[in-house]
Amino acid sequence: MTVDLGGREALALRMTGLLLRPHPTVRPAGVAGVVEWFGAMQAQDLASGMWSLGVRLPALGHADVHAALERREALRTWPMRGTVHLVPPRDARWMLELTGVRSLAGAATRRAQLGLTETDADRALDVLGAALAGGGRLTRARCLAALEAAGIDTGEQRGYHLLWYASVRGVTCLAPNVGTEQTFALLDEWAPDARRPERDEALAILARRYVRGHGPVTAREFAGWTGLTLTDARRGFAAAGDALTTVRIDGQEALVDAALLDAPRAPVDDLLVLPGFDEYLLGFKDRSLMLDPAHADAIVPGRNGVFQATVVRDGRVVGTWKRTVGRTRVTVTVFPLVPLDEPTRARVAGALGRYADFLGLPLRIDWPG
Repeated sequence: MTVDLGGREALALRMTGLLLRPHPTVRPAGVAGVVEWFGAMQAQDLASGMWSLGVRLPALGHADVHAALERREALRTWPMRGTVHLVPPRDARWMLELTGVRSLAGAATRRAQLGLTETDADRALDVLGAALAGGGRLTRARCLAALEAAGIDTGEQRGYHLLWYASVRGVTCLAPNVGTEQTFALLDEWAPDARRPERDEALAILARRYVRGHGPVTAREFAGWTGLTLTDARRGFAAAGDALTTVRIDGQEALVDAALLDAPRAPVDDLLVLPGFDEYLLGFKDRSLMLDPAHADAIVPGRNGVFQATVVRDGRVVGTWKRTVGRTRVTVTVFPLVPLDEPTRARVAGALGRYADFLGLPLRIDWPG
């Protein structure tokens, strides 16, 4: 039986799956649990990735999340769409092999543009593998220095391409920053206990995780999120079996976690401040449930792929915010997209106070205009 949902009910289910409202059956206890729940979380901007975890784990501060990453509860790599995500360490390799490799299709063209050869790229794998062997962990600068010492030119974006290539090929991964410096380690050493599902099982795992962490969603949304073909996306949905249930929203069929649909759902009057690169918006192609199309340019100015941090009220984006982190305080400027009365502004301040607590800094809020 297909269940018909209204837009607000669909949005409530989506927010619950995204762990932005209390889930009736599951409460991931830490960084490892949240990342595995999603399967992958946007983390190309590290500060955004840290707050994406912090907003879902209110008992943790920035130092706690960093410590969890040092314990290897999650790692960062390029598993999908050529974009950095947080993933469960045991799942990194099969995800790279299932979805990450699809981003290699344009690698040869990009190398030609950069003046690199396939031989250069393969040599870079060997150089980085040797430099990091034995539990080594090197900053980005030292990785580039190792490549230069081997005679590989890293200028003009060549170094970035080779570091990306090594990670997508499963040689390296991003380890936690040391201070403000990005670091790399060998994937086999950072995550030695790799899970090795067969292809159909891998598609099913990824489909179940995407739907439970984002649903209601369509196969096209899943294909867009993973970079898989629509055929493989549908195959993953089919392989997921009874874990997923069909619903209909405004005449369109979508899938949702079956357990979530059957559970009681209490209404929650929420006010959230989310990072720009968060699954809440980036996990979907169609964002109309959460975002008025008239505000799309304010969220991604110039459509350049750089998402602004958002203020979310009852599931809808009602503003953006920008932060400046200093030594003694964090200053946040809020830009409403709709009129916000004083009680709502007070709630925004409270939500931003939680963000300041996460950073361990006093807060100042500016409301321009």
